[in-house]
Amino acid sequence: MTKTFIIENWQKPTKEQLEEVEEAKKSPINFDEDCQELSPAMVKAFRCAVVQRNRKKKA
Repeated sequence: MTKTFIIENWQKPTKEQLEEVEEAKKSPINFDEDCQELSPAMVKAFRCAVVQRNRKKKA
């Protein structure tokens, strides 16, 4: 399950929100046929795409 918190720059996360994040860190990632683990080549391509996207944002 995915849970999203939207915290504005002027806000601070609540104690409960921080506890939930810490618990989520401990749980394993479960891959399935809809969301398969990336191969090393796919990870490299993804990182490259992120770098290019970030360069365009800064320009």
